[in-house]
Amino acid sequence: MYNHIDRMKRITVYISLLSLLIVGCKKASLPTIDEILQSNPLLETVLQKYESDSLKRKAAEFLIENLPYYYSYEGEPMKYYQKLYQLFGTGLYTLEEAQDSARSLYGATALNQLTPTSDMDISPDYLIDNIEWAFRVWKEQPWGKNVSFTDFCEYILPYRIKDEPLKPWREKIYKKFNPLLDSIRGLPEATDPLFAARALLDSVSKIPFYFSSSLGYGPHIGPDLVEWSSGNCRESADMLIYIFRAVGIPCGCDYMPLRGDANVAHFWNFMLDKYGDSYYMYKDRMPEPVRDYWGIRSKIYRQTFSLNRDMTEKIKGNIEEVYPTFRYPNFLDVTHLYSGRNARTLAISRDKLLQDISDDEIIYLCGASQMQWTPLAYAYPTGDDIIFDDVEGMVVFQLAIYKSNELIPVSEPFEFNKATGGIHYFHGSEEPEEVKLLNKYHQFIESFPRRMVGGTFEGSNHADFIPSDTLFIIKDYPLRLHNVIRLNNTKSYRYYRYFGPKDGYCNISEVSYYLDQQDTCKLEGRLLGTSNGKEGDAEHDYSNVHDGDPYTSFNYYLPTGGWAGLDFGKPLCVKKIIFTPRNRDNYVRKGDRYELFYSSAGKWISVGTQIAASDSLLYTVPKGALLYLKNHTRGKDERIFELRDGIQQYW
Repeated sequence: MYNHIDRMKRITVYISLLSLLIVGCKKASLPTIDEILQSNPLLETVLQKYESDSLKRKAAEFLIENLPYYYSYEGEPMKYYQKLYQLFGTGLYTLEEAQDSARSLYGATALNQLTPTSDMDISPDYLIDNIEWAFRVWKEQPWGKNVSFTDFCEYILPYRIKDEPLKPWREKIYKKFNPLLDSIRGLPEATDPLFAARALLDSVSKIPFYFSSSLGYGPHIGPDLVEWSSGNCRESADMLIYIFRAVGIPCGCDYMPLRGDANVAHFWNFMLDKYGDSYYMYKDRMPEPVRDYWGIRSKIYRQTFSLNRDMTEKIKGNIEEVYPTFRYPNFLDVTHLYSGRNARTLAISRDKLLQDISDDEIIYLCGASQMQWTPLAYAYPTGDDIIFDDVEGMVVFQLAIYKSNELIPVSEPFEFNKATGGIHYFHGSEEPEEVKLLNKYHQFIESFPRRMVGGTFEGSNHADFIPSDTLFIIKDYPLRLHNVIRLNNTKSYRYYRYFGPKDGYCNISEVSYYLDQQDTCKLEGRLLGTSNGKEGDAEHDYSNVHDGDPYTSFNYYLPTGGWAGLDFGKPLCVKKIIFTPRNRDNYVRKGDRYELFYSSAGKWISVGTQIAASDSLLYTVPKGALLYLKNHTRGKDERIFELRDGIQQYW
């Protein structure tokens, strides 16, 4: 996502600043407000309107001086893209159906065909209308008295979020959501934006949101999201920003360019209380202090409307030689707000680098996204070290430089230990190691395997399983596609079942029963179980558990009490059970073609390809190396890992 967006941003920013930058200088000169007004004299009318109102004039200057760093997209692909969200947000279509319908209206489209339009040509009337509405809600709301002018400018005043189409939005959204706060506006607690945020979120959380991880990889959709209510985590965050800012609650987006344990970015909302302290929130989760934020993170940034001039002024060389994300940054590093004392200084000795680096060379701290590395922060060498401030561990990083539009690794991958601050490099020794691989993506991030711990297999001669005997309890996370249980059972039962553990939603994909431990022919019986019926998802009902397909599954509509079983018609003594956890098809699949890689000197080296003959693969690799298993047949979820005590440890 970021490579495409950054490329488009680079083109757009270049267009909008071309007449303003000092040509020939190594270091770009940021345009002054006078130079911006020379480029678009119509903007003078905005400042003239507020000649007698110093605060509104400062707000207008704040917006105008940041115009060069914003833009919109135009073209048929944008119409298709927005129609897709609109249709999907009705809840009447699957994503594929919405895509087909939008395509039938606008034909085959590609986002790289979009035309960027700089905000340097923005309408003065649009800016004035935005300023008037922003000041209105800031001044009329009781919580506004505890929002500073600085926070107002960054998190209430902005007329846009990122690169969405420009259209008026404040009045419409204000009229829809402001009445929801009427009941609390007169309360003493309403002077705190946090109190207002909780009251508003209580209502907003009830609005259905149609989520798909396949959305959110193009331009931002814009204020229509408030009505369409669909997309990825990014769109959910944008939706709340429009709503909260429309009623004068300071709100924005914090994000990880890459999750610390996954291949994708992640976005969520923050808001500020009357003391200016930050609280994180989601559409369906009340504000909580950011120090309590969950998850593994590397770097967390906060989107701002203003350019981070402190960051741009530290750039020593030609700004066009900087990785695009950091050329014109509209964000702040807020990792320290979230991590507190867990945020450490990361110091890498120069003698650990794969090549010599000059003092004026930017070094990028990169995180892994599949087989690529994405810059998360940068630093210049300081003496014998490269130092990055406010870094949290439990993440694998790699250092790189940026040359000729290409990232060049300059270190081995390394783990930064959260507890000790120590650094472990994945060198890979000359000693070979045989490894057994069971999957290509960490199953536990999806939570399905852990939902089986405490689950039981039971036998009974009564259809209601009263009484029943426990044949086996799942005590550890199942690691593979086909997990075999060998029983010493000597009793015969007519009815057998899997009973999900407390709060496990009976998540299981497949179960088969056998009369002998060496049998390969499973027993057939009449299906039994707790049906989702009209209460839950019919596509994930108990009948999936015995359909022979390990990629269909049961997800009971209640957290506890679900089960799936078979009636064999007569008592039988089962000696073996094979089961498959609910999954997203990331286990090793028989018949698929796989290729294993290990990292060495900053490059991925292939160990070779195999056609899987079962649900596992055997390879020989350098001991201690960082590994990556690619499925050439299907799927996209793959992640870096190491072998620890013979088990795949994902990062």
